[in-house]
Amino acid sequence: MSMKKSMSSLHRARPFALGTLAAAAFSLSFGFVESTPAYAKVAPQPAVLTASAVAVADKFAADAAEQVLKEGGNAVDAAVAIAFTLAVTYPEAGNLGGGGFMTLYVDHRPYFLDYRERAPIAATKNMYLDDKGEVIKGMSLYGYRAVGVPGTVSGMWEAQKRFGKLKWKQVVAPAIKYAQDGFEVSDQLQERKDAASKDFAGKTNFDSYFGGLNKGVNFKQPELAATLQRISDKGAKGFYEGQTADLISTAMAGHGLITSQDLKEYKAVWRQPVLASWNGYRIITAPPPSSGGIGLVQLLKMKADLKDKYANVPLNSAQYIHLTAEIEKRVFADRAQYLGDPDFYKVPIAQLIDDDYILKRASEVNPDAPSDTKSVVPGLGTTMPEKAETTHFSVVDKWGNAVSNTYTINGYFGSGVVVDGAGVVLNDEMDDFSSKPGVANMFGVVGSDANAIEPRKRPLSSMTPTILTKDDQVAMVIGTPGGSRIFTSIFQVISNVYDFSMPLPEAVAAMRFHHQLLPPNTIFWEPYKPIEGDLAKQLEAKGYTLTKQGFNGDIQVIKIDDKTPEPAADPRGRGVTRVIQ
Repeated sequence: MSMKKSMSSLHRARPFALGTLAAAAFSLSFGFVESTPAYAKVAPQPAVLTASAVAVADKFAADAAEQVLKEGGNAVDAAVAIAFTLAVTYPEAGNLGGGGFMTLYVDHRPYFLDYRERAPIAATKNMYLDDKGEVIKGMSLYGYRAVGVPGTVSGMWEAQKRFGKLKWKQVVAPAIKYAQDGFEVSDQLQERKDAASKDFAGKTNFDSYFGGLNKGVNFKQPELAATLQRISDKGAKGFYEGQTADLISTAMAGHGLITSQDLKEYKAVWRQPVLASWNGYRIITAPPPSSGGIGLVQLLKMKADLKDKYANVPLNSAQYIHLTAEIEKRVFADRAQYLGDPDFYKVPIAQLIDDDYILKRASEVNPDAPSDTKSVVPGLGTTMPEKAETTHFSVVDKWGNAVSNTYTINGYFGSGVVVDGAGVVLNDEMDDFSSKPGVANMFGVVGSDANAIEPRKRPLSSMTPTILTKDDQVAMVIGTPGGSRIFTSIFQVISNVYDFSMPLPEAVAAMRFHHQLLPPNTIFWEPYKPIEGDLAKQLEAKGYTLTKQGFNGDIQVIKIDDKTPEPAADPRGRGVTRVIQ
């Protein structure tokens, strides 16, 4: 049975002038970065959709987005309002003290904004190792030394300055109101706070700030409100310079590594998005320092190349799960070897998503039994040098613009450190570096020297904010939290919708599973829809170990059919959707 080459192909990214394929390969492989221009607001086109829509992590952010859209804002304005609101009402993952990625489609052009955290200037490769060269448990997860330089405020400022329609103060206003006046705490938020409190006990000031975060309480955050007001008044400088920066650097003094110089130097970066074609759709997704965009493209293309082996295989049957685990093995082998910050390491993006390379990887899949883990090696040779507690939101506006945004502080409530006087929860994103090559992080994922700690370097991430277009119109906006599960979750939902023609709510709610090369031949299953009974026995008979995981994503997605947006929020979380006329 001959392998058929998939229909997928690599495209040169816009908004830059279209060039040759060779130029595309150069820019993608070497982490091309656009210098930040003096931005002019984009004039909106006539309405092309029947309505705007959002899929977000909580009802407060949905209200903020609706307010901004009704004031005449576009998708970018709404996205920024959502991000700041979640920093108040979804403090376990929404943030000012973290960072993330934003994929945009504005005026029919794709863009990508990297506002990932950076390692402090004083960071060193061995900072989490003891005198025997072993990783010190917990040091990269809890407390001040776990914190990377935050990027969220810079990212929101850059995006809104470039593409927003409204005044900056308008998009920050809803968050200030929730911080000043309070919001009602949900059951889930208290549960997550209580669980995090156990991890932080005696290590941080977490309980002194969030001890009263109990269900049904109207929780106010006056210090955070003052910080947001400074950001409203002064833009990004209201966070990276002046009083807020002084409060952060003072909190760090004698405990952590971040200084006022770290903060002042931080800038979000516009990068070339990863672009590919798949089944008639154009994929616009995250480049390095995300591993997720490359991983998602590899998964979708490899499955297309294996369509003969997937033919007539029922969704989420033992054979379907096995075939998917086989392709995931190869994606994670490549992730561990080749991916890191493109400003420090020449990531071979074009090669990794090349059709012939992916076809070769697909041909290695064993359709009958799990491939021996030791035999699954990085496919380009070896000579080349996130925790579930992230949150995602998707937005489209009536003009056809779209934003897919994923941002994080890594673990629930990040490092557990709250900046005294500022109310800002700080990330524990330093754990996303490879503290020691070959040693797993909190997700059980290993890395190489490509993701080793270096000053000013951005850690590798699995965040995969993604937009699909067809005929230059937005077809889907999708993303999720979930650490290393992010791009495997997005892959499964996209496949459910387009390969199995499932209605969107069912596609999101369907069972999800995960495999990531290590531990060997292990399938992770979720409590929401567990792998059990005959299915479990069939997988175990194939040689798999089944392991329970507590979380497998919180998909927020919008699908557009015939100019009508349909949003869906994952039933696993407390997300909500809105269609706004």
